[in-house]
Order: sequence, then C-alpha cells, then structure tokens
Amino acid sequence: MHRKSPSTALFSETVGGHVFLPMRRALLAGLAAIALTGTLGCQQAEAPTGKPPEGPPPNIKIAQPLSQDVTEWDEYTGRIEAVESVEIRARVSGYLDKVNFKDGEKVKKGDLLFVIDPRPFKAQLAYAAAELERFRSRKELASNDMARAENLFKVKAISKEEFDARQKGLREAAAAVESASANVETARLNLEFTQVRAPINGRIGRESITEGNLVKNDDTLLTTIVSIDPVYVYVDADERAVLKYRRQMRQNGGREAGIAGTPVELALTDETAFPHRGILDYIAPREDTATGTVTLRGVFANTDELLSPGFFARLRVRAGEPYPALLLPDRAIGTDQAQRFVWVTNPNNEVEYRKVELGAHIGQSRVISKGLKAEDWIVVEGLQKLRPGIKVNPERISLAEPSKGH
Repeated sequence: MHRKSPSTALFSETVGGHVFLPMRRALLAGLAAIALTGTLGCQQAEAPTGKPPEGPPPNIKIAQPLSQDVTEWDEYTGRIEAVESVEIRARVSGYLDKVNFKDGEKVKKGDLLFVIDPRPFKAQLAYAAAELERFRSRKELASNDMARAENLFKVKAISKEEFDARQKGLREAAAAVESASANVETARLNLEFTQVRAPINGRIGRESITEGNLVKNDDTLLTTIVSIDPVYVYVDADERAVLKYRRQMRQNGGREAGIAGTPVELALTDETAFPHRGILDYIAPREDTATGTVTLRGVFANTDELLSPGFFARLRVRAGEPYPALLLPDRAIGTDQAQRFVWVTNPNNEVEYRKVELGAHIGQSRVISKGLKAEDWIVVEGLQKLRPGIKVNPERISLAEPSKGH
C-alpha cells in the first residue's frame, strides 16, 4: 500500500487516483500577487500629485463710477388727451347739400365744413321780415291814433275808456313788432346755421354722413374736431407722491397747496428716453377713495404733431432737486440673494467682493448710495469669471454718460 508523506499530503490533492501537487501552491501564489498589486496601488494613490497648473489671468474691463449730478423722477402711465374736442352736429334740420373739407385735414376756427340746403330757411326769413313790416305799420297807425286821442282827451272830446283802449292798442302793436323782430332774428340764425363752421382750431375727422342725407338738428353727428397743440396727459398718482410734490413746490416758493409748474417729461411707446418736456398744470381737488390716487395733468407742446389724443404715454414727474451721485451700469452689479455687490480691483490686480446699496435708476445706470468711492475701479465686463482674490488682466475704460435723468 502506498503511503503519502506529510509534506506531500499538505501540497497535493488526489482526484480519480491521481495526485496533483501544484494546486495549493498556485493558489497561494495568486493570493500573494493580489496582495502585491493592492500594495502598489496604495503606494501610487498615496504618492503626491501636486496642484494642477493655473491658467492665465482672465481678461476683464474695469471703469471708475460715473460722477454727475442726477435728478430722480417718479414714472406713471397714462393717455394723451386733446385740450379741446368737439362733436360737430347741425343746429337745424335739412338735407345735406355740401361737404367742404377733406377727411383728416387741419381746420381753423370759422372754416366752412358743411352746407345744409338753405332755401327753406331763406323763405322763412323773408316771411318773418314781411310780418315785421306789417306789425311796424300797425304800430305807426296805433301811435297816430294815440296822439289824436291825447288831444281829444285834453278837451274832453272822448271818454276815459276810449283813451285807455287806444293806449292799450299802442302797447299791443309795439309788442307785436318786438315779436316779429324776434321771429326775423330766429329765421336769420336758422339760415346762418345751414352753414356748419369749425368752432375750434384742430384736426378734423372723417365725415359721418354724406351729401344728400337728411340731417336732424342736435342729433346727427357730422364729424369731430380735436385740437392739436398743446395736449394733455392724465395720470393717477398715490397720496405720498402728491404730498411730496406739494412740499417740494412750497420749498421752491410755489403755491402753498398746489403743484402747478412742476416739471414733467413724456415718452411714447417707441421711445426709451423722455424727450418731451412739459409741466403739471392741474391736480384733482379730491382723492379717489376707491383707488387711493389723485389725478394729475401734464400739458405738453405739440408743434410737430407727434402726440395724438388716445396714445399711450409714460409720464415722469421730478421727485426732487439735483444731487451729486456715483453711477454704474446695471451690468456691473451682481446679485447675491438679497444682497447687491460689485467686484473692485486693487493695485495688485486682484478682485475684491464689495457690498453696495443701490439708489434710483438713471437711464440704464443705477445710483450707488453706499459702498463705493469715486476713485474705485469696478469690473464692468467679465464678471462671470471672477472669485475673491483672483488675479486678473484688467483693461481700463471710461463709462459713457447714461440717458439723462434730469
């Protein structure tokens, strides 16, 4: 019988009567290799890698805040209205005989616009004039009778009753003359009203009725006329703003409770600046309790006829006297939650985080109330590349003046 030695039993294995000595040895060799690989990996992981190479300093543009006197304005929205607007209607009824204008043209006060057939009114005037002459002759006859009656009554040739009757006859004839005169004046006015004339200067609308149609007095709308220059703009301001304007005017020697004369500016829908200058000339005598606002009215010259009644408009009212301020464009101001900040460069070309407080909008810029000095250099382009303490490659530029806020 064959007997395995202890060393052979430890490192061999019998399968199907055959002995395999290398199996255990191979297993141990594999474990040793795995351990060696892990050790080398740890050594490589623990090896110092160093900092990655930094890129070149980012290129940015810096500028000093713009120093200038600014004026703050309160902005409102409203509509342009004509100072005068008239609906043209006929004062007499009749058939429209003639239209004497072109739609949309400018007219002057007194210009002939429409003609209503005047023939019936000429006939009425002639009849009234004839009636007046008839009553005048009756008055002359009554006056002669009265003169004879006075002489006869003095010599007691007629009775008191007959004398009184002739007096009353004279008064009646005189009243008839007055009535006939009034009828003549009415007929003359009606004939005059057949010519419909412009009551104001302005621009006329289109004709609402054409020639040949029947026109009813005080009913048929013929056309409209609106004045052109100047124009009004109505806006609604809150109570605090109105009180501010009143105190401002009082300090400037204006009327005690009024705001008339307060400077205002106007911009149309397609305008970003406020090129139109005017003044406030009216404030409503009471506040609208439903909205808590007071109606203000600005008046503006309109010599170029750019401002048309009905147009939407933005109106701003000067909210105070000019004052010196530092301004930065909106693009230079960052937002950190509720905090506003800017990046300031130091002499070492490093950027610093600086909190600021903002004031009013002046054009496309903002007033910096706190946090900056006029000599500071502020990053105005390239903000997205920055972090505190980073080195930068700055290019100094000058800020252009913002749209005037005054």
